[in-house]
Amino acid sequence: MTEIRVIEDLEEALKWATRLEEVASETREELGEERLPAGAVEEFLRARFEESETLLLVAKRDGDEPGLCLTGAWREPLSRLSYAAVLALHVDPSMRHRGIARALVARAVEVLLERGVERLGARVEHNDDARISMGERWGWTRAWEWMDSGPRV
Repeated sequence: MTEIRVIEDLEEALKWATRLEEVASETREELGEERLPAGAVEEFLRARFEESETLLLVAKRDGDEPGLCLTGAWREPLSRLSYAAVLALHVDPSMRHRGIARALVARAVEVLLERGVERLGARVEHNDDARISMGERWGWTRAWEWMDSGPRV
């Protein structure tokens, strides 16, 4: 059985900053993006940990902690549309396909609703069929597409 812990204390959350930065950077590299700048997660946590959209969850299963989920506010600057977004979701590869990611996200939704946050979104590459399929199995829908001109050299 998977236990999901909500990290409520900033100092405890900061203990996870290095691991979160590693997994977020790994995901970015998979997507062909640059690694996160050193200290980016710690800076984010220090600046935004108290916001209702910011949430850090840790999965615990069989004595290990194989999964992490970090959410934070996504804000559209002109309309001021704001909702929580999954910033990092990671399950150790040896523990995947056991419902850990689903449990992390389900708990995130519960806690965010308790905090008055009604939406949780996630950025997914347009051709990442595995992640899109996973979200759709969870009842998520595609809300909008982001167009990117790519780097200009």
